[in-house]
Amino acid sequence: MRFGLWALLALLLGAFAAHFLLADHGYVLINFRGYVVEMSVPGLVLVLTALYLAIRGGVAVVRAPRWFRGARAEQRMRRSGAELTRGVIHLIEGDWMRGERLLTQSLKGSDAPLVSYLLAARAAQLQGAKDRRDEWLKLAAQESPAAETATLLTLAELQLDGGELDTALATAERLVAQKPDHPAVLALLARVYRARNDTPQLAALLPRLGLARLPPAARDALALEVLEAELAAPALTPQRLAEIWSSLASELKQSPALLARRALALDRLGLGDEAERELRAALKRNWNAALVAAYGEVRGAEPPKQLQYAEGWLKNYPEDPTLLGSAARLCMANELWGKARSYLETSLALAPTPETYALYGRLLAQLGEGEGAALAYRSGLALVSPAAREAASPAPRRLGPPVAEKK
Repeated sequence: MRFGLWALLALLLGAFAAHFLLADHGYVLINFRGYVVEMSVPGLVLVLTALYLAIRGGVAVVRAPRWFRGARAEQRMRRSGAELTRGVIHLIEGDWMRGERLLTQSLKGSDAPLVSYLLAARAAQLQGAKDRRDEWLKLAAQESPAAETATLLTLAELQLDGGELDTALATAERLVAQKPDHPAVLALLARVYRARNDTPQLAALLPRLGLARLPPAARDALALEVLEAELAAPALTPQRLAEIWSSLASELKQSPALLARRALALDRLGLGDEAERELRAALKRNWNAALVAAYGEVRGAEPPKQLQYAEGWLKNYPEDPTLLGSAARLCMANELWGKARSYLETSLALAPTPETYALYGRLLAQLGEGEGAALAYRSGLALVSPAAREAASPAPRRLGPPVAEKK
């Protein structure tokens, strides 16, 4: 386009220059079916230029309506995008009414109405207008039938957030019927079961929970909660434990929290030696506080050797409060009271926790130091109960001489 205009301008300038500078302006004769046209070369250039401009003008006139329609559509899209942006800003800032109004206004000329509908539904929900919320979602489904899953997921999430557990479950089950292995659908179903405290259904979902699109920490916490209920059953057997574990997704079997819980269940079933070996192997792959804590609680076939492993790890992790607590537990299992006391006091100095204070209190009670045990229990309670803080000492202290350890 630009090249053509420059070429035309060059021809015009050339024609005018030739007209004024050359003595002979040239001669052009056109004979067509008896019609004869005579002119100079500059005149021909002017005629051709005029013809070109006339054609271009005609094309512009023909295209004008379409151009105006496109310009208006582009203007509407820009306005719609601006209203959508302002609507989202008001939604985030808590001005839900204005946000909903702007979001619905952005529907005019929008090339992405589904987003506006879904956000408007959320704004209506925040105002407590559930009927209006459902209407926006209905329009979203009509506008974009291909996005039915996204629309139903939004509806179920809003129902769940609004405490409509029965309707949220019905929506989630409808989604599962359509897409049984969809990660987001499984995650939603798990959340609904959790909100309803439906442990049996969550347990049935465990084998597929690894597919759920949940943050790893949330997924593991949910699975751990279900596993806790399953493994705490008085009728648990080694066969049932193996059955539960084999049903888990491979992602969940790698979770340190779940591995630790399984080891504790094995220990409760009298399989402490197996639990100790599995925890030791897991700690070689992944040093994790949950695994370290469980290692101190399980009892293998050789407690002195188990303590040796823990003390060997202390050479690499001398200031790990969880490892110090586990080493103290193993010292107590081996009746090494003084060493257990030293480990616990070091652990409490690094990172006091209610569990460590409780263990310290148990140790002091075992040693016959009732006053110190009571103080340790109060100190642990102070970490979870502000009312007990004034009566508790902020750090452990020795009360009385150390007692002789088992040789």
